[in-house]
Amino acid sequence: MNKLAQIITKIIDFFYPPFSKWMSKQLFRYAACGGGNMVLDWVLYFLIYNFVIGHELLYITLPFRNGTEEDFLCLTPHIAALCVVFPITLLTGFWLQKNVTFTSSDLHSVRQLGRYTLIVAVNLAINYFGLKLCVEILGWYPTPSKMIITLITVIISYLGQKYYTFRTKKK
Repeated sequence: MNKLAQIITKIIDFFYPPFSKWMSKQLFRYAACGGGNMVLDWVLYFLIYNFVIGHELLYITLPFRNGTEEDFLCLTPHIAALCVVFPITLLTGFWLQKNVTFTSSDLHSVRQLGRYTLIVAVNLAINYFGLKLCVEILGWYPTPSKMIITLITVIISYLGQKYYTFRTKKK
């Protein structure tokens, strides 16, 4: 996997020079990896939603029940697709940030993954409550609200990943 990380890094760095006046190489790598992972998320979501789940409700039998209607968890197709795709892009995003963007961190990988997951969970909460606030309370349109919230979470995510998840130990 280290070889793959080196190849991805070289490809990203090839496109960096025109941006070098405005951002650091690390920030450019972060944006490229995050953007690539976001596109992967969109593509997987589209495929899972349209071709695997097929727009159908997904019923999951709860364990240790007797088979009545209350013993099933029903997921709408868009939430079921999210549940399938989220762990995949969580792990690919972590791998990219660890092996391409923040390569100098000396924290243990398990600790980094836990911290990365915490930052992602915080961003999910910000998205949820931000959309509730902007759309349901302030009456803003959903798409511009989501775009504003995404800008906020990208900044929070970058700072969290740089100074918490992948920080280097003080020597």
